[in-house]
Amino acid sequence: TQSVAPLLAEKLPVENLITTRTLKIIGVGESTVEQNITPALSEFISGGLEIGYCARAGEVDVRLTASGEGGVERIAQAEAIVCEKLGARIYGVDDEQLEEILIRQLTASGQTLAVAESCTGGLLTHRLTNVPGASAVFLAGHCTYSNAAKQNTLGVLPETLAEHGAVSEPVARQMAEGTRAKHGADYALATTGIAGPDGGTAEKPVGTVFIVYATPEGTDVVNACFATDRVTFKQLVVQQAMNELRLKICK
Repeated sequence: TQSVAPLLAEKLPVENLITTRTLKIIGVGESTVEQNITPALSEFISGGLEIGYCARAGEVDVRLTASGEGGVERIAQAEAIVCEKLGARIYGVDDEQLEEILIRQLTASGQTLAVAESCTGGLLTHRLTNVPGASAVFLAGHCTYSNAAKQNTLGVLPETLAEHGAVSEPVARQMAEGTRAKHGADYALATTGIAGPDGGTAEKPVGTVFIVYATPEGTDVVNACFATDRVTFKQLVVQQAMNELRLKICK
């Protein structure tokens, strides 16, 4: 990057400059994204703008490409239209990752985070601590997979587990609130769910998850179902957990 790229630029100058911008979108499918933005960008597409889509678990990348003179301006105009259409579903640009955005938000606001994980098995903590500088805002991550760990580490009540089961809103609430109190964090996240392939019931099918946010304003719960394989399930839960907190901090 530092030596070969400049040499190539000198010896083989670009005759037709290409400008690209990638918008990172979460919580909506590729076809829905396309239906929302394609009509609004029809004039730009007629003028040579190219749109590419890349779908991953819980996310869609929209890549805008323009070539020739004025490409930067056309990309900026197209990006503004996409942002208007998709709003807060856009969490970042180019190579940004959701965990980077979240750590940046917490750092900017001077707030801290601790997490308690069951079904995600430490993946949320792993993602957050991959970000340089996370230690300034990330206080602790607990992987409380067993009921005993939930009780001993987070203060979940035995009677709550007995009455509602480990995968339930009351247990998830106690996990998050216990973690926030234990570490004095501004925010706490907790995840508990059924990753499968076994363990589901008619009331709580495989893929059921409770994600809880303990915040200075109170405790909020998201109850979702991601009926997929274990690895993808964990990825989707972590993505939603980080995104919901990102939106809360943005308010």
